Amino acid sequence: MSAAAENVIIDSIQQSINVKQALLQDKHLLGQIAEVGKEFVTALGSGHKILLFGNGGSAADSQHIAAEFVGRFQMERTPLPALAHTVNTSALTGIGNDYGYENLFARQVQALGTPGDVAVGISTSGKSPNVLKGLAAAKAKGLVTVALCGKFGDMMKEASQYCLCVPSSETPRIQESHILIGHIVSKIAEMELFAK
Repeated sequence: MSAAAENVIIDSIQQSINVKQALLQDKHLLGQIAEVGKEFVTALGSGHKILLFGNGGSAADSQHIAAEFVGRFQMERTPLPALAHTVNTSALTGIGNDYGYENLFARQVQALGTPGDVAVGISTSGKSPNVLKGLAAAKAKGLVTVALCGKFGDMMKEASQYCLCVPSSETPRIQESHILIGHIVSKIAEMELFAK
């Protein structure tokens, strides 16, 4: 292995550790994650669903987190209803073509969201117009709204009931923490709904 490659590896791992240490020390953010976990348990325990959406890597994160509920996280159990609004290519291209890309998620939330569901909008920049509009549509319909973003999440804070702002401005580090948060709420949901 070259010295340059070794430095990249070590630096990347250390940066990831530093962001996770900052998460661990942020008592407000830890409390927010716990509250979101409770909202997931309440929604899923009463027959409601989780709706997730984002662009690019955040689209992949939406799908990953949804899969933890529909499949399983760590526990053998019945499947839980979660849907990523990033997977239906006909809806995505049709809505994008007819209503504009900024309405991709809002239209799907309006069609599929019901009061008592939880909508999770994911944007590392905190500024994605279609994610912000999706959260606004969810709020208007009476869904619980959760935003996952990075350090500069002021617009997401205004659009959501819970805004989990990872203390970083680096996209890879933010995404790594979003998946960690997704895994934490998955574990909380399984523990609360099935461990008893």
